[in-house]
Formats: sequence, C-alpha cells, structure tokens
Amino acid sequence: MSEAETGTPKPLPALEGLAGEFYQWCKQNELRFQRCVACNTWRHVPREICAECGSWDWEWTRSSGRGNVFTWTVVTRALHPAFRDDVPIAPTVIELEEGVRLLSQVVDCPPEDLEIGMPVEVVFDAVTENVTLPRFRRAQA
Repeated sequence: MSEAETGTPKPLPALEGLAGEFYQWCKQNELRFQRCVACNTWRHVPREICAECGSWDWEWTRSSGRGNVFTWTVVTRALHPAFRDDVPIAPTVIELEEGVRLLSQVVDCPPEDLEIGMPVEVVFDAVTENVTLPRFRRAQA
C-alpha cells in the first residue's frame, strides 16, 4: 500500500533546534556536523556542549560525505503502516571519515549485499518540500 492508500504519511524528523539546523544543511545538499572549535572533535547527534572537552564553542563543518558501513539490521516487518511497502529494509549505521556515525540507508544495495566496511558516499533524498534526508550509495570508484 502507498501513502495515498493508507492515508498514513511516513514520520519525518522535527525541524526544530539543532536537529533542525542539521536538516537545513541537508536541504542545501550539504552534509555538515558540529565540530568543537576548542578541540576539533566532530559530533553527531547535535548538542550544545562538547563531550570531549566541555567547550560550548562549536561550528557546523562540512563533511566529506564519504564513509563505510559500520553495521546494519534487516527489518522484515514494518512497525509503522507507512513503511509496509518498504520491507525488507536495512537501517544502516555509516561511519564517516570524520569519525561520526549516522543512521541512514544504502539506497543502491539490497540488504543481502551489504558488507561491513563497504565504502559509501552521501546522496540527498528530498522526501518533501521541507525535508531532505541524507542517504548513501556505494562509493563510485
């Protein structure tokens, strides 16, 4: 069933606070993460204070968008009606070159072909007029 048939839209991230800022960068097709100005530690999920040094001084810094598959799981039963047509799906943790990890999806790879350490690169999926999600594809050689 599609969204039109179920009448149930897929849940989307709240575009508020620091998470909202993260998704505003994604809407501009830029993957950016917070980076501590004091100790240069990258972080995700966004937060006000550096867990490494305690500094409140940070900036949004552009990521290379390149990383590797860290882990994944395969979902075979949709736990929300709007995802009924999407299963099986593999929510995937991507470890980016900068050291942060991001839960996403590898869009050009069926779950059975995923491999730990598989090189990937970011692509952006404009799912609504206001929300663009970072997804990943196998890295181009």
